[in-house]
Amino acid sequence: MVTKSEFNMPSINLFGQGVLHEVGKRLKELDCKKSLIVTDEGLHKMGVSQEVANIISEAGLEAVVFSKAEPNPTDKNVEAGLETFYAENCDSLVSLGGGSAHDAAKAIGLVAANGGKIHDYEGVDRSKKPSVPLIAVNTTAGTASEMTKFTIITDTSRKVKMAIVDKHVTPLLSINDPVLMLKKPAPLTAATGLDALTHAVEAFVSTAATPITDACAKEAIRIIPNYLPRAVANGEDMEAREQMVYAQFLAGMAFNTASLGYVHAIAHQFGGFYNFPHGVCNAILLPHVCRFNLIARRERFAEIAALLGENIVGLTTSEAADFAIQAIERLGKDLNIPKGFKEMGAKEKDIEILAKNAMKDATALTNPRKATLEEIMQIIHNAM
Repeated sequence: MVTKSEFNMPSINLFGQGVLHEVGKRLKELDCKKSLIVTDEGLHKMGVSQEVANIISEAGLEAVVFSKAEPNPTDKNVEAGLETFYAENCDSLVSLGGGSAHDAAKAIGLVAANGGKIHDYEGVDRSKKPSVPLIAVNTTAGTASEMTKFTIITDTSRKVKMAIVDKHVTPLLSINDPVLMLKKPAPLTAATGLDALTHAVEAFVSTAATPITDACAKEAIRIIPNYLPRAVANGEDMEAREQMVYAQFLAGMAFNTASLGYVHAIAHQFGGFYNFPHGVCNAILLPHVCRFNLIARRERFAEIAALLGENIVGLTTSEAADFAIQAIERLGKDLNIPKGFKEMGAKEKDIEILAKNAMKDATALTNPRKATLEEIMQIIHNAM
C-alpha cells in the first residue's frame, strides 16, 4: 500500500524459558554500571523486581528499583522516575512488566537523554538524541511495548493520553521469558491478548501496511484464536504462553511500522479520561471500528476471517468479511470482555470530547476509512 517505508525494532530480542537470566550479562556488554528498574507495585511486592536486581548484581553491576509505574502511566510517574534516575546516578534502564512499565521507562529514558519534559515529545520523532540504554523485560503477552517506538503517557492536566512515536524510545534489547507470564490472572491474560489481536488487525488494514508488516500481522491473527483461550483457561499452559509471546511480538512488528487506527485513537481517550485498562478498551472497540472500516478493506477482512479459523468457502467477499467481525465478537464474549463502556462507568455526555481528542491522536492517521467527528461519536456511542 505504501511505496516507501522503514522497518524498526530492537537490535536484539530474546525469547524462551530462562532468558530473563541474560539481563545482567547484556547490561554489562552495553558498558552500563547502574540501572534503574522501572516496574509496578504488584511485581515489586511479588519479588520479581528483586529477582531481576539480583541477576544484575551477580553480573557485577548495580540496580535500584522504581516501582511507581501505574496502569496508564502519567507525566507525574515520568517525573518521579526521572528524579530517582538522577538521584541514584543511574546510566541505564530496565523496564519490567507490561506496557505500563515499558512506556514509563521509555519516557524516562527519552527525557533523561534529551531534557525538557515528556510533553515536549508528543507526536512523531520530536527528539534529537537516542534514549539512555534500555532493556525491556516483558511480563505480559499483549502490548509489544518492549519492542516498539511507541510510548503512551497520560497528560494529567488535559486527561489525554499523549502518543509519542519516536525511533529513539525503541529499547536496545527485549526479553520475552514465558516463565514470567505463568499464573497471570485470566482477565489480564484476555485483555492483553486481545490488545495484541487489535494491533495485528489494525496494522493489516492500515494505509501504511507493507508486505513485511502483512506477514507479521497475518501470523499473529492466526495464532491468537488458537492459543489465547488456552492461556486464559489455564494460566500455567506453557505452550499457550510461548505461542502468545510470539503472537504479540509479531503484532508489534506489524504495527511498529504500519501503525494503527481508530481503535487505538479512541481507546487512548478512554484510558486518559477514565483510566480504563487499555486492553479492555481495545477489545470493546475492535468490532465496532472493524464494522466502520469494512467498506475500505473488504478483501482484507475476508482474509482475516480465514485466519481466525472461519470457514469462508463458497462465501462472497462481503459475506466472508462479515464473518471476521462475528469471530472477533465471539472471541471477546468467550473471554468475558465487558459488553460496553457504560458498565465500566463511562458517560454519554463525554462522547463528544472523547471523539474530538481521538481525531487528534497520531494513530488515527493510518486508519483506512476517514471519519467525521459525528462518525467517531457514533462509533463510541455504539460501543457504550
